[in-house]
Amino acid sequence: MGDWVTLDAADGHRLSAFVERPASTVRGGLVVIQSAYGVNDYLKRVCRSYADEGYVSIAPALYDRQQREAVFEHTPEGSAAAQVLRAGLGWDKVMADVEAARRHVASAGKVGIIGFCVGGSVAWIAAQRLTFAAASSYYGKDVVDFVEPAPACPVILHFGSKDRLIPVSDVEKIRASRPEVPNYLYDAGHGFDGNTPEAAAIAKTRTLELFRAHIG
Repeated sequence: MGDWVTLDAADGHRLSAFVERPASTVRGGLVVIQSAYGVNDYLKRVCRSYADEGYVSIAPALYDRQQREAVFEHTPEGSAAAQVLRAGLGWDKVMADVEAARRHVASAGKVGIIGFCVGGSVAWIAAQRLTFAAASSYYGKDVVDFVEPAPACPVILHFGSKDRLIPVSDVEKIRASRPEVPNYLYDAGHGFDGNTPEAAAIAKTRTLELFRAHIG
């Protein structure tokens, strides 16, 4: 199974990251970005699923700057605690941590990024600011506030039409601002990759098509 490693960000911060490696052929690298709930069992399964597709998958612990080993349950108490740390994320420092993760798997070849919830926002901003081959962003609430500049790599966006956190009007604003970016709307709510199998399967197929075309 996967391993925990320690990464060094450019500003001197040291953070943990979970890594899963392919059992056979390596196609490239993939940075997997957590939801508000941390690098939990769900995110580890995502890493494993993409490792099975040939990508060395790494999930940096973005909360390490605030609280080490921060993982939260999907309960009212857990959600409240997660939102405190989520609100404490600074984009510049997050990008430094994401870049450290990208460098760690760069020896695998081209590197992509995928993120969920706050990780969807991170994946989008990383596609604008860092050097990735492709990005897949799932229900990133902040994307609507960061439509400029254009991403520097191919990106696809996934949103749920029943998302209680992201209104469809925001999705339409993003589409209007970035018509060149594929933007898919699914009959599902927030977090559908983990709780709506049909939507999750379609989104993953699209994501793998993107990664096959631009990573390997």
